[in-house]
Amino acid sequence: MHKPLFAAPLLALALASPLAMAYQTGDIIVRAGAITVDPHEDSGNIDHAVLGKVAGSKATLDSDTQLGLNFAYMLTNHVGIELLAATPFNHDVGVKGMPGAFAGLNGKLGEIKHLPPTLSAVYYPLDSASAFQPYVGLGINYTWFFDDKLSSEAESKGFRGLDMKDSWGLAGQVGMDYMLTDNIMLNAQVRYIDIETTGTTYLAGDKVKVDVDVDPWVYMVGLGYKF
Repeated sequence: MHKPLFAAPLLALALASPLAMAYQTGDIIVRAGAITVDPHEDSGNIDHAVLGKVAGSKATLDSDTQLGLNFAYMLTNHVGIELLAATPFNHDVGVKGMPGAFAGLNGKLGEIKHLPPTLSAVYYPLDSASAFQPYVGLGINYTWFFDDKLSSEAESKGFRGLDMKDSWGLAGQVGMDYMLTDNIMLNAQVRYIDIETTGTTYLAGDKVKVDVDVDPWVYMVGLGYKF
């Protein structure tokens, strides 16, 4: 007859306890969601084989959103290694700041695709009993540019060919997981990636190139599953 009295404190204790345990050594975590690469490019002057570097001219890149994927393995309860992957990003490349008689060259130059695999070490400072798990990470990025192509408008202006050089660089991130159950989590993360590239094309047979620090901020929100 005392069972209800005994059960009440247990129920209160259960409600006060964390809903889910977070990470432990050996856990595998897979996350998926929307990921946006937002370039904050710092372009050098466009360098023409005959004209030299044209003062005030720049290359531009727009942002793009794709499906992002994270794969992580916990080496300890607090430290893991993580691989960032995504479906290919597509960016418009433009030219601006060409002066005077060359102003007609301004506008969309073409499109590029890239994949930015990034391998990072990540650190979770809170105890695994916490359902909220912020983390920081530092790693290395390799950005592979491919399928570079000029726009028809650029070709009509006399441009031929487009190539972007691949890049190696450091990447830093901050993020958070919130455990909804023992296995399912909400995730949000922000990264800064050091990407440096050189774009090359030809105008009326003359080589044209430009150095660009792409340096994007990368944002991702999604869901994850812990195995």
